[in-house]
Amino acid sequence: MDQIIDNAGRQLAARIRLERDARGWALAELAERAGVAKATISKIEREEVSPTAVILVRIAAAFDLTLAGLLLRAEEKGRVSRAAEQAVWRDPATGYARRQVLSRPDHPLEVVQVSMPARQQVVLPASSYAHIRQAVWVHAGRLTIIEDGVRHDLEEGDCLPFGPPSDVTFMNDTDDVVHYVVVLARS
Repeated sequence: MDQIIDNAGRQLAARIRLERDARGWALAELAERAGVAKATISKIEREEVSPTAVILVRIAAAFDLTLAGLLLRAEEKGRVSRAAEQAVWRDPATGYARRQVLSRPDHPLEVVQVSMPARQQVVLPASSYAHIRQAVWVHAGRLTIIEDGVRHDLEEGDCLPFGPPSDVTFMNDTDDVVHYVVVLARS
């Protein structure tokens, strides 16, 4: 192993520490799972040494990642989610537009901005809520949500946290576009 002298090494050290912390693992647990000495992992995380490819492969495997996956996560993108880089998907059947405002592997929250055209609806199955908790905040307009057979009429500024996973209907039964924000937390 060599001394870390570049920014890529610093980013990799930070990513390894972040992956370990996200799993709640002590250094000893990562060392055992990766088959790498605890002291070596400690030096890597403190940016004292740069790991070899073999050590990186072992650490990545312990995180259930490929080496490429670990390296991609280590690339510096900055913490700011720039509007120009946010993915937007539009449902061709309804015109429903979904902007991924925030989604990072190192953060437990996701933020999604949605525009629902007039007189449209989207039905999402219970399986899409299996491993998340979410809340919907209406930014502009009126949104109806039917969750497990219960109807919720939301006006501008209203917020609804979701209950246990169930089929959910998002409905705009007005003549205007409704804009809302969905905040998701992985459970």
